[in-house]
Amino acid sequence: MAQDAGLATPDGAPVNQAGATETGEGVRRRDFINIAAVAAAGVGGLATLVPLISQMAPSADVLAESSTEVDISAIKPGQAIKAMYRKQPLFIRNLTAAEVAAAGKVDVSSLRDPQTLEQRTKEGKANWLITMGVCTHLGCVPLGAGEGEVKGEFGGYFCPCHGSVYDTAARIRKGPAPKNLEVPEYVFNSDTVVKIG
Repeated sequence: MAQDAGLATPDGAPVNQAGATETGEGVRRRDFINIAAVAAAGVGGLATLVPLISQMAPSADVLAESSTEVDISAIKPGQAIKAMYRKQPLFIRNLTAAEVAAAGKVDVSSLRDPQTLEQRTKEGKANWLITMGVCTHLGCVPLGAGEGEVKGEFGGYFCPCHGSVYDTAARIRKGPAPKNLEVPEYVFNSDTVVKIG
């Protein structure tokens, strides 16, 4: 900025045409304007982002489907039921003592997707096997949970689409499926009610 010739404060600081010292009041005013502009931009950015982010939150009907409670009191040892969870089939099986023992005798290192029955069930509830009813090959629904359905040579589940065979712990034993049937998150609310999700 051009300075008026000969204008200076008593301590020698030059004065601009507006009468403010270049190292004092003018710089403070400029800093205030910069801070105000950045703050306004921040508030504007938040005002834009909040609606965008909130519209991505799940709706109430989606949240309602995010968990399912199932009464398991009527499932006798050796039986299984089909339920629905997130619009997909869910298998809940009450394993017999013999099925639990047979699953425990399998050499885990020989399995394509090595998991023990204990890793697939809750502690103290090894007889309750809860899995998604979707074959891990191409998404067909395996047989074996319904009364009289084919269970395959390992006594678990049989996928009629491409012949994948699962054992009583729903582990893949034969066929093209790459993984065991998925175990969803679940908790026992009581001895007769399980909450999935």
